[in-house]
Amino acid sequence: MAKKSKYYVVWSGVKPGIYNTWEDCQLQITGFEKARYKSYESYDEALLSFKAGKDTSTKKIPLQPYKIEKNSICVDAACSGNPGNMEYRGVETSSGRQIFHVGPLPDGTNNVGEFLALVHALALLKKLKKEDTLIYTDSQTAMAWVRDKKIKSTLERTSKNKEIFDMLERALLWLKNNSYQNKIIKWDTVKWGEIPADFGRK
Repeated sequence: MAKKSKYYVVWSGVKPGIYNTWEDCQLQITGFEKARYKSYESYDEALLSFKAGKDTSTKKIPLQPYKIEKNSICVDAACSGNPGNMEYRGVETSSGRQIFHVGPLPDGTNNVGEFLALVHALALLKKLKKEDTLIYTDSQTAMAWVRDKKIKSTLERTSKNKEIFDMLERALLWLKNNSYQNKIIKWDTVKWGEIPADFGRK
């Protein structure tokens, strides 16, 4: 017997609504502070709850239905100190083959590196016309910065990190002047282990 499909209500997320798959729902809630969501067995139940703006149950939808997508790349960053020498890279999820690597660059932070890695991946995949390739990151902060096209960092410009700030300016300019189709998904470290792009310095 075929498994019953579920409907996912997002009351508070990137784009509130009703979604047919957990993957689509996750795109709306990952990295979104105070996201509110729930799964339903029928569309009618989902619609009633969405219109009401609330649900009496506190049950959250499980993460189990989501699986790692093979047609994907992973990005990650590493920083020795805060600020310190920062570097980032992207690898093929399935093979671990390194696709790009930048750094180390002085006076950076991990969050900045994670953000630059995401934008680097988006720009590269667009150039290669691979906009169906999914991107994994373990940084909710970087996802939020990309989504909002805004950096919320306390990193101060110094004589050493001019290159990093130049890269940040180019990254923001790219986001403002380009659209992209690639899905960005939060890597589930608890269930899947360290992200394949991890530098292994923990």
